Amino acid sequence: MSIFEIAEIFGIIAFALSGFYMAAREKLDLLGIFIAAFLTALGGGITRDAIAGKAPFTFTHLMPTLLVIGVVVTAILLKLNKHDKLEQTKIFILSDTLGLVSFAIAGTLVGLEVGFNIFGVIMLSLVTAVGGSCLRDIALNKIPFFLTSDFYATVAIIVSLAMYTMNVFGVLNLLSTVIIFIIGTALRLLAYYKKWKLPTID
Repeated sequence: MSIFEIAEIFGIIAFALSGFYMAAREKLDLLGIFIAAFLTALGGGITRDAIAGKAPFTFTHLMPTLLVIGVVVTAILLKLNKHDKLEQTKIFILSDTLGLVSFAIAGTLVGLEVGFNIFGVIMLSLVTAVGGSCLRDIALNKIPFFLTSDFYATVAIIVSLAMYTMNVFGVLNLLSTVIIFIIGTALRLLAYYKKWKLPTID
C-alpha cells in the first residue's frame, strides 16, 4: 500500500465522521447524513484529481465509497450523534484534524506526481484538505469552516510546504511523511486549544 493510499484512507474515515457529526447537528434525515458524509470525505479528492487531470480516485476504486458507508453506519449504530455540542467534542475535533492533515498530505503527493510547481502543489493540497468540508458547508448554507477557523487551512499549507521542501532535497519518504503527519496533527490541535488566530487588518 502506497503512502498516498494510506493518507487517503485516514482522510476519508476522519472526514466521513466529521461530515456525520455536522449533519447530525443540523438534524438532517438519513439521506442528508450520507450526502454530507460523502461530500466531506470525497469532495476534496474529486476536485483535486479533476484539477490534476487524473481519473478521480473515488470513481476508480470502491474503497472510498465503502469506507464512507461503513463509517456512517457504525456512527449511527453507536449513536455518536447523541451530543449537544458535537463540533466541540474531542472525537469530532480529532477526526477533523486527522482528515485535514491526511488530505493535505494526499493532495501534496498528487501535486508532486503530476509535476506541479510549489504554488500548484500547495493549492492542490489546500483543495484536497478543505474542498470537501467547503462543499458540505455550502450545502448546509453555512460559511465554510476553513474561513472562520484561522489556523485551519494554514496547517494544510505548512504541511504541503514541508513535504515539497523535503522532496526537493530528496528526503521525502514514509518516515518523513509520518513525522510531518504527527507534527501537522499536533500543530492543529495546539492551535485549536490555544485559540491561535492569524493577524487581521484593521
